[in-house]
Amino acid sequence: MASTSHAPAATADGHSASPYKHPYHLVDPSPWPLTGAFGGGALVLGIILWAHMGVKWVFFLGLLATLGTMFMWWRDVVKESQTAGLHTPVVRLGLRYGMTLFIASEVMFFVAFFWAWFHFALYPEHVSGAARAVWPPQGTLTFDPWGLPFLNTMILLLSGCTVTWAHAALIQNDRKALIQGLSLTVILGVLFTALQAWEYTLAPFAFSGGGIYPSVFFLATGFHGFHVIVGTTFLAVCLFRAIKGHFTPEKHFGFEAAAWYWHFVDVVWLFLFVCIYWFGAGEIAHH
Repeated sequence: MASTSHAPAATADGHSASPYKHPYHLVDPSPWPLTGAFGGGALVLGIILWAHMGVKWVFFLGLLATLGTMFMWWRDVVKESQTAGLHTPVVRLGLRYGMTLFIASEVMFFVAFFWAWFHFALYPEHVSGAARAVWPPQGTLTFDPWGLPFLNTMILLLSGCTVTWAHAALIQNDRKALIQGLSLTVILGVLFTALQAWEYTLAPFAFSGGGIYPSVFFLATGFHGFHVIVGTTFLAVCLFRAIKGHFTPEKHFGFEAAAWYWHFVDVVWLFLFVCIYWFGAGEIAHH
């Protein structure tokens, strides 16, 4: 018995129609949710075993499984996006809703850090063991906000301009400018991370044992730095895909999601700079 062909037919506007009788994408059975669950569980268990018993191999096994799952799963998603008829307008709308909700959850993640910061900044008498109710706590030296923090602010703002330039070039089907804009954005992201790592080496307060100020500072800025690394990786993958010709002016949600995420990272840094580096500045440490 001959098999039925599911080759997508072309619609009147020239786009490939879905091979199904509905606009939704029913994904094929995949092992990656299961391997991702086991990898994530092993990763968390490995952290606990490493911290309390000095056993490291479980952590690295979980890390390897998690990274491998991420690579393979995202590879499959990229293949799906390149298969005609699968990412229909309804599917792309669902992806936009998903990315919007993800960024909203990330906003609330950082709200927790800002909440902790402003709680002690506005009510310094709640700082345990403080001799005086002042913020930053008495004796805490802070960064000069107009030094490295301001330079990193300018770098991130410039990267927001370059990723917007790349998006505009994609809309105009200018592949050369798209690649140039994405390349500059990735370079600026790497530069930001390098400068923040250097800044941490110059910190006038300890990473641990220094009280509430360094705890909240490193949590907020450190998690933001992690998000910059994730966003840079996201954009680097988009750069590779742009070089391969995966994006068109009509279909490029992968790049659009990366640009949304990068603008979110930019905005969070602006709040960090104003609230923590500038508003929260005390006696400046001189290096």
